[in-house]
Amino acid sequence: MSEAASSAPPPTLDQQVRAQLKKWPQRPPGVVSSPKQPGTWLRGRPGDLAATNQPFLKLPGSNRLRTLPDGLWLHFSPDPADPYVDILCIEACSSLQNLLDKRSRFSPTTSSLMAYCPLDWLLGPAQAPNPTPRWRLIRILKAEPSQPLTLPVRDIRVVFGLKNRHYEGFARSQVAQAHEFYCPMEALIAEDGHEDPDMRALISRASATANFMWLP
Repeated sequence: MSEAASSAPPPTLDQQVRAQLKKWPQRPPGVVSSPKQPGTWLRGRPGDLAATNQPFLKLPGSNRLRTLPDGLWLHFSPDPADPYVDILCIEACSSLQNLLDKRSRFSPTTSSLMAYCPLDWLLGPAQAPNPTPRWRLIRILKAEPSQPLTLPVRDIRVVFGLKNRHYEGFARSQVAQAHEFYCPMEALIAEDGHEDPDMRALISRASATANFMWLP
């Protein structure tokens, strides 16, 4: 082993989480197609290291304050007459203060959250080595786009990953908001964690269908 390699710092917790989230499929694990979400799921974050221009969340009219989740999955409406996205976010929280900060970004407000999809992300391939560009999978787009796509967010679900001691304390003493879901950090950094039945069950409960006894 070279001296440079041996002296390289170990990956941070965020880096470990993102490395595993990159292995998750385009449709979040455990989420099945349903009448409530009949459109297309795509993973927005994390992307390839070379792809610096990835989707992010913003408030209308703001070009400075952005939310960049560790993981971001977008469900695009299939109807061009009613464009929107549903989002599933994954956030790794290394401390309780970090959790409080990230929770505040997704708290219900009277203003609309927007999802911004850069043009080069839309034109790029959804899943290598398949060269099909993402925009062709988004049914609200009928022609190759020439500008970024900004859509209102219809539904938000967030999975927070906490260190074990924080997770256990939070699970014992706190109540999650309706859009919040929690898991131990180890579940996010586990190899092939998206295939874990418990993780798939959690993400399934974080879908838009989970609030209904049955769907018409």
